[in-house]
Amino acid sequence: MLRYAAVDIGSNSTRMIAAEVPPDEQPRVLLSERVVTRLGESVFRDGRISAQAMEEVERVLAHMADSYKKLEIAGVRAVATSAVRDASNQLEFLARASAALGTSVEIVTGREEARLIHRGVVSRWPQAGKRVLIVDIGGGSAEIIAGEDDRLVDAISKPLGAVRLQQIFLHADPPSPRELHQMAEFVDQKLAAAVEKMGTKWDRVIATSATAAAVVCAVNRVARNRRDQADRLRASTAQIRKLFGRLAESDLAGRRKIAGIGPRRAEIIVAGAGTLLRILERFHASSVYYSSAGVRDGILADMASRGVGGELARLGREQRKEVERVASRFGVVLPHARKVAGFSQTLFSRLEPLHELPLAYGRLLEAASYFCDTGHHVNDSGHHKHAYYIVSNVDFSGFTNRERVFIATLCRYHRKAMPSAAHPEYQILAPDDKQALLLLIPLLRLADNLDRSRDQDVEIASCDISNGHVTLKLTSPREPDLAEWAAARVADAFQQVYGRSLQVSYERS
Repeated sequence: MLRYAAVDIGSNSTRMIAAEVPPDEQPRVLLSERVVTRLGESVFRDGRISAQAMEEVERVLAHMADSYKKLEIAGVRAVATSAVRDASNQLEFLARASAALGTSVEIVTGREEARLIHRGVVSRWPQAGKRVLIVDIGGGSAEIIAGEDDRLVDAISKPLGAVRLQQIFLHADPPSPRELHQMAEFVDQKLAAAVEKMGTKWDRVIATSATAAAVVCAVNRVARNRRDQADRLRASTAQIRKLFGRLAESDLAGRRKIAGIGPRRAEIIVAGAGTLLRILERFHASSVYYSSAGVRDGILADMASRGVGGELARLGREQRKEVERVASRFGVVLPHARKVAGFSQTLFSRLEPLHELPLAYGRLLEAASYFCDTGHHVNDSGHHKHAYYIVSNVDFSGFTNRERVFIATLCRYHRKAMPSAAHPEYQILAPDDKQALLLLIPLLRLADNLDRSRDQDVEIASCDISNGHVTLKLTSPREPDLAEWAAARVADAFQQVYGRSLQVSYERS
């Protein structure tokens, strides 16, 4: 199970999320932060990010990085959107923001921003079989996205963000009728081509971002501190029209008293709500649902689908080349070793919810898969002990001394007895490595036994964890009697370490 972090540097807020992303499951959020930084105010006014705004974002990013770096993150992506796209001093900002975060910050196009929003929404709330319009009103831009059956069909990005429109049009408090009319005409002008291109027939309209959250919360009388409960709530266009009328007539103090609208959001909510209302009207939408997903969720889903960070659990190209060189030197049959290594990687990944080990141990397990048969070079009898001696003493590169000792010890226990206090090779390990060793021994033994016949015709179809046991399903063109028998021999060690029974079955491929 990989952990990712996503950072969205928007025109109004800077957001971060860190989450575990289990295969085929919803992410489990570990950290989530949102800070109003108003990066766009100076950009939309002067064309540049002000020194004050830049320093504030740097401070926020440094704090966010300190938070998520404690979580052994496998991958991070940080994006900047509308305000930075428009800023004349964007290069300076990117350099300073990247330094503060400790990773590269990239400017994404409006279309890429829309793609990430769509990916985030459908990853959290699938819309199979539906034609969906997704609207995201940020601080600097609005992304309007057409999707069908969870596929992105079309997307546009328009300069219709709440901070931008506030800066351009709304100067009085409350806004004057003339200001509101000018803003509405500007929004209509920007939407005209999109409406003509995308059409007006939708099974569902979904709005994301803080503007949508505030509007839907206000309509449904959900307090701002309970905003998490607003996900998937609905508001009709008529209700939003009524709310907008009230907002437009109220001064800042009055807007701050409306349930669901926070004190900072009240400063720009007229622009945001007015734009949302106009979009709904132009696209003939009778209502809108709020989704709390956004760019950050799209980044997480995107990284997970590409397996970003998984390389941390696998040998690098040079490491694998070196491991195979040494293994061949001691007579290891490489096709078998590669098969065992593949099994070990699959088991390490599928059983992560049980072992919860850092990804780096996956590389060491893979290396041990190549080395555990080296002891046959000395003698078939007690070859696990000979493998320990060989790996401990042979000269090979790409690993630290601690890693080499760990790999050797894992080879030592790939068969026969489990570690005990009487074994000096076990006692010299650090406490964390001792625990990791115990957790990996059953995996290496199982991986090795699954290719006991050396026929290379067994594959792992699934590995399910449930109800106090682990079920391993194999596929093979013929009944893998030897593999099933050999895998069953690991059951006692597996039960001892993980406290769960191991059940092995097969189906014909």
